[in-house]
Amino acid sequence: MEMNLVLIGVFFLVMGYLVGVKKQTWLLAGYNEKRVKDKFKLAQLVGSTMAILGILLLICGLIGTKQTEYLIMFAVAILLMEIVYVNAKMVE
Repeated sequence: MEMNLVLIGVFFLVMGYLVGVKKQTWLLAGYNEKRVKDKFKLAQLVGSTMAILGILLLICGLIGTKQTEYLIMFAVAILLMEIVYVNAKMVE
């Protein structure tokens, strides 16, 4: 069991829940409510992405995947692509 992946996965799941379900968008770095076109859509998109990545990392950590650096790079790449998408499509 890879404990670091489990901890990161749990963190992502909690963040996904807080942002996606509870709409706690203030947790997002650089969030400016005045510039966002649709706060609800932003919360759903970011929350679901964080939850999916959290589940993936949690499962991989529990089964003992040894290639943690590739999984972390994959998660960071997905989050960076999401940042570009959000800034291009959802921010004025």
